[in-house]
Amino acid sequence: MPFNGEKQYVGEDQPSDSDSSRFSESMASLSDYECSRQSFTSDSSSKSSSPASSPPRVVTFDEVMGAARNLENMTLVHEIAVNENFQLKQDALPENSLASRVKRIVHQAYWDVLESELNAEPPEYDHAIKLFEEIREILLSFLIPGSGNRLRNQICEVLDTDLIRQQAEHGAVDIQGLANYIISTMGKLCAPVRDDDVRKLKATGNIVEVLRQIFHVLDLMNMDMANFLIRSFRPHFQRQLVDYERTKFQEILEETPSALDKTTKWIQESVNEELLAVSETTLTPGAKNSSKPSLSPTLVLNNSYLKLLQWDYQKKELPETLITDEVRLQELREKLNQLKIIACLSLITNNMLGAIIEGLPELADKLKRISAVLLEGMNKETFNLKDVLNSVGVQTCGEVNKTLIERGLSTLNAEVQANLVGQFSSIEKEDNPIRSLIVLA
Repeated sequence: MPFNGEKQYVGEDQPSDSDSSRFSESMASLSDYECSRQSFTSDSSSKSSSPASSPPRVVTFDEVMGAARNLENMTLVHEIAVNENFQLKQDALPENSLASRVKRIVHQAYWDVLESELNAEPPEYDHAIKLFEEIREILLSFLIPGSGNRLRNQICEVLDTDLIRQQAEHGAVDIQGLANYIISTMGKLCAPVRDDDVRKLKATGNIVEVLRQIFHVLDLMNMDMANFLIRSFRPHFQRQLVDYERTKFQEILEETPSALDKTTKWIQESVNEELLAVSETTLTPGAKNSSKPSLSPTLVLNNSYLKLLQWDYQKKELPETLITDEVRLQELREKLNQLKIIACLSLITNNMLGAIIEGLPELADKLKRISAVLLEGMNKETFNLKDVLNSVGVQTCGEVNKTLIERGLSTLNAEVQANLVGQFSSIEKEDNPIRSLIVLA
C-alpha cells in the first residue's frame, strides 16, 4: 500500500473481528509456537547460576542487539497478557508538526500524480494497476489458506492485473467498476464497526478519492484484525507467561551475562537485610548460635517487592525483570502515597472531631472521597500539595458544618476550623509526626 505509515502492527496478516473462522489460522501458528518453544526446567536455570561469577568475556554489538530484541518481544507479550485494555491504535502525529506536514504533502503529491494520469488523454493506468494489485493482496490476506476458495478465486479473477493491463491497453478498463467490487468485498470481510466506513466509500464520487479512502479503511481493517488476534492470544499468553519470560531471560543471560545485574543487586540487598534481621534476633545474650541463620526465599522476595513501593525512580533504575511493569509499579507507589496522606487526614479528623462525627460513617466516607479526588495527581511536579491540603481542610470543615446544621447542632467555631486546616496543611512536610507515624505503621 502506498505510504502505509499510519499504524503499528504486531504482525502482517492478522484476523478481523467479523470473521471468527479466521482465528484457526492464528491457532495453527500458535501450535507451531508451542511445539518450537523449549520448556524451561530447573536444569536449564542452573546453567545461568550467578552471572557475576562467570569469567568475563567480550560482548559483541550483535549479542547486545539480540538481547534487546528478545526484551522488546517479551515486553509486548507481557503487556498483552497483563493489560486487558491493550490494543493497537493509529499513530496520530501532532497536527502542525513537521512530520505531519511532510506526510500530508507527500501523500497529496502521490494522489495528485494518480489523478493527472487518469485524466490524461489517453489515460495512463500504470499506478492504478499497482494499486489494484496491492489491494488484491490485502484482501487475500484476510482469507485463511484452504478456505474461502470461492471468494479467493473471485478476487484473483476480478483483480487480475494482467487482464486489467490488457484492458487498459485497449481503453476498456472500468476503474469505477473495479472500485465498486473492492468496496463490496470489503463489506463482506470487515468487522461490523467498519460498516459505516465502507458505506461512505460508496457515496464518494471522485475515483481517486475513492481509492484513497479504500486504503484508509483497509488500514483500519488490518488494525481490527491485529486487535482480534491480540484478544484471542491473551488467554494463552496469560497461561504461558511465566515459562515464556523465564525462557527469554535465560536466552538474554546467555547472550549478555551482565543483563540482569540490577536484578541480582536488588535481591542481594533484600538478602542482606533479612540476614541482618535474623542475626539480630538469634544473637541475643545467652542464645546458642550453633547454626547459620536460614532465609525463606518467599520472605526475601516479599521484602524486595515491598521496597518497590518506596522506589526512587528518578535516582534508581528498576531491576531488569520488572521493566515491563514500570508504569504499573509507579502507579502503585503513587496510589500508596495518596492513601498515606488520606490516612493522615483521617487520623487528624478523628482526633479533633471524633466526638462530633462518631456514629456518622457516611460523613467519614464522604470526607475520604473528597480527599481522594483533590489529591489525584499528587505525584506530579506541578502539584502543590500544601495548597491542596488547605483546600481539603476547608471542604472538610464545610461538610462537617453542613452535617451539624442538618442535625440541628451548632457548627464548628472559627478556632477549631483554623486549627484543623492548619494541621492538614502541616502534613505537607515529610517530617510531620503524624505522617512519620503512618509511614512506620
